[in-house]
Amino acid sequence: MLDTLGTMTSHKNTQTMKPATAAKKLGVYLEATPAEFQEGVVSRTELNTLQTDPPEWLQELRRNGPHPRPVVAAKLGVSIAGLARGGVTEPLTTEQIDALKAQAPEWLEQERANLAEVRKEAVRIKEKNAQRSA
Repeated sequence: MLDTLGTMTSHKNTQTMKPATAAKKLGVYLEATPAEFQEGVVSRTELNTLQTDPPEWLQELRRNGPHPRPVVAAKLGVSIAGLARGGVTEPLTTEQIDALKAQAPEWLEQERANLAEVRKEAVRIKEKNAQRSA
C-alpha cells in the first residue's frame, strides 16, 4: 500500500456551488441574474472574481434591484420577519425601497423600533454573560 502512496498525485478539487448559493453570497435576486448564471455552476474562484471585479449586470442588480428579502430588510432597517409582517413578500427594486422609506408607513416604523429593541436586548444579554464569565 505504501508503494501506491508515492505515485498518487495531489488533485485540487474545484469547489463549485449552485447558482442560488452564489446569488445569496453576492446579495442578488437569482431570478434577475442572466440565464447563463442561473443555468451553470459557480466555482469559488469565479465567485471571488464576481465579488472583486463585478461585471456590469451585477453592478446594475446591486444598484437597482430587484433585491432579495435580506437586502430589502437591511435597506429598510427591519428584520426579514418584519418585512413579512408588513406584507412585503416579493423582491423590491431600489426605487420601490426608496418610495417605502419616503412613505414611512406605520408598520415600517414599528418594525424598525422592534429591531432596535431586539438589538438592544442582545447587547444587554451579551454584557450580562460577559460579566458572569469574568
